[in-house]
Amino acid sequence: MAALSQASTAALARLRAFKPPPTSYNTLPLSRRAAVLILLFADRRGDLRVILTIRSAKLRNYAGQAALPGGKADLETETAWATARREAEEEIGLPATDAGLPKGYTVEALTELPLNLAMTELGVRPCVAWLKTSNPSSDIARELLPKLDAREVAAVFTAPFEQFLRQKDEDAAEGEWYRGAWHSWYHEPWRMHMFHVPVTPRTVFRSQEEGNAVLDAETAPCSPASKAPVLLADRAAQAYGTAPTPASEDKSQTTNRSVKHKDALDMPRYRVFGMTARILVDAARVAYGREPDFEHNSHFGDEDMIARLMKMGRLQPKKEKGEILTRDVMQAAAEVDLNGEEKGKL
Repeated sequence: MAALSQASTAALARLRAFKPPPTSYNTLPLSRRAAVLILLFADRRGDLRVILTIRSAKLRNYAGQAALPGGKADLETETAWATARREAEEEIGLPATDAGLPKGYTVEALTELPLNLAMTELGVRPCVAWLKTSNPSSDIARELLPKLDAREVAAVFTAPFEQFLRQKDEDAAEGEWYRGAWHSWYHEPWRMHMFHVPVTPRTVFRSQEEGNAVLDAETAPCSPASKAPVLLADRAAQAYGTAPTPASEDKSQTTNRSVKHKDALDMPRYRVFGMTARILVDAARVAYGREPDFEHNSHFGDEDMIARLMKMGRLQPKKEKGEILTRDVMQAAAEVDLNGEEKGKL
């Protein structure tokens, strides 16, 4: 690992200094709490990279999607940080404590970001960490990433962290980096980001369990050849209503159906979109102290909306059959007065 670049040093300092606003995480029912780990490390140029996973093909939720290591809390007393570390150990083999790390490695907790509201009605707390080593010749990715739980993870890959603020991939000669479009998600237009992360044998590690790791390039959401992310966005638009989308961006949703690789994990780029993309954009905004090159939602996370939903009686410990956060529910939540009485209840 090379010495940290000036930009990386400054980014880590901003993350350490970031003070998240008050959170509803500990007032959510246990069944609604989840956390993800934004694990950063330095590449050979001293630039920061972030560790991501491709979810197993056999998972019930979000199969084949790119995600940050993480999952649901186990205990009322478990902090978001502890949940994120435990899940990272289970999914990618990162020891939950420094004592279990190889000699010379440490993990520093940098900060936590505001809660995000998942479509599965979980409050997701991003926890940002810095994986560092005292050995300048260490290859962090190869030494720590290949221990995958094939039941949950089809592959692990890394991406340049600052790149999640950029419109174009300046380092790659070929291939698209970013697409974006406005959709109606919640009670207001929501920017859906799609990033196409280039991968190489050096930056991706696959599970050895074929049944969970083989992903169809035409359907797996992580594949740039797949229409799945667009279809998922369309389903959200149907549930929450339709927001105007500029015609120029409508064209960006068309998909090249000429698939040269049957397995999505053999493709040269993996697609990162949805809440994972939004979390990465927000984390990079904090770290690098600037806004992205593309349009985006200016607020961080969904603390305000989660608090409103809880006040109107939603996000209960047990999800009722057929319960869904429709546009009407989200609109009613938007009208809740957090300092007084709610105006609507659904």
